[in-house]
Amino acid sequence: MTGNRISARIAAVSPSATLAVDAKAKALQAQGENVIGFGAGEPDFPTPDAIVEAAEVACRDPKNHHYTPTAGLPALREAVAAKTRRDSGYLVTASQVLITNGGKQAVANSFAALCDPGDEVLVPAPYWTTYPEVITLAGGVPVVVSTGVASGFRVTVDQLEAARTPATKVLLFVSPSNPTGAVYPKAEIEAIGRWAVEHGIWVVTDEIYEHLVYGGAEHHSMPVVVPELADRCVVINGVAKTYAMTGWRVGWMLGPADVIAAATNLQSHETSNVANVSQRAALAAVAGDLSAVSMMREAFDRRRQIIHRMLNEIDGIECLLPEGAFYAFPSVSGLLGRDLSGRTCTSSAELAELAIEEAKVAVVPGEAFGSPGYFRMSYALGDDDIVEGVTRLGRLFAGT
Repeated sequence: MTGNRISARIAAVSPSATLAVDAKAKALQAQGENVIGFGAGEPDFPTPDAIVEAAEVACRDPKNHHYTPTAGLPALREAVAAKTRRDSGYLVTASQVLITNGGKQAVANSFAALCDPGDEVLVPAPYWTTYPEVITLAGGVPVVVSTGVASGFRVTVDQLEAARTPATKVLLFVSPSNPTGAVYPKAEIEAIGRWAVEHGIWVVTDEIYEHLVYGGAEHHSMPVVVPELADRCVVINGVAKTYAMTGWRVGWMLGPADVIAAATNLQSHETSNVANVSQRAALAAVAGDLSAVSMMREAFDRRRQIIHRMLNEIDGIECLLPEGAFYAFPSVSGLLGRDLSGRTCTSSAELAELAIEEAKVAVVPGEAFGSPGYFRMSYALGDDDIVEGVTRLGRLFAGT
């Protein structure tokens, strides 16, 4: 017998850094440590009562104890199409909707359906940790296009054009952004969309944070801003962030009929359908109003201002005010090389280790997002925990 026990393809996959940090924080908490966790990307609110009640009713109905069509409950696909028209103005039919096991499967399905070996995918950085992994698993080649504080973590057409080659097939576009909280203005979205149309490039756009925008920022869906892009565009979304339903595992992808048919065929062999009861809960969510997200957005808006102010009060840290999602992405480069409580760190990964070991504060280092020298810090936790956690970091990094 020859070969390795684990395939080279799977052995090359990096574990999710965000889930790893969250798991480490929870393990320390289970040991009695008072850990403040800024790692998890999920709302700290419970799923709204009406959605839970819909699931309870569904559990008692035997028809929901069986498979659904792979693409999802017909009523849910219709409701997602209606919700999309209502919220972003994007006109799609139910046949253009595939219900997936969370947003992650929608992302993986999309790149599996679009990428042949060697196809290049432009991936603006900082990026969510899962994107390059699923692109590589699909046979694609992630081409990282770096952004920074100076541009507000937004990629430009000039950067994209410089990265484009004859092998470029797809652009990944995310606004509001995980991990930076950046939100692209409409004019920049239009310019990028028209560039993609001009060069025949597909766009996979992740809109999972569409309702979490603050201040004067607005979410705009690229195929609405640039309608001629629609035939080469896949939109990712789900109930996780809008309705505090991360654990229910319901996402979806919207796209041209041939792409949705191909992704449905793939999903039929990998996971079949999303859990029937979860789909019933999602139906109650998307068919209802947005009052729950309005309440959460108000809390997140307050928290982003607290964490932004407090982080910028720490010498050596620079943090832009996030415009969307629920993450701050502070630069910690000013702390590198300093004597911090008797230790000198040369990377944000080392700083993150120091933070959890000495201050019992869990953050995700920028290395996980293709941008060393930063932390990603979720502010989807209570106000008091935010204040306590950043205060601890301030003491640690001041050497006190």
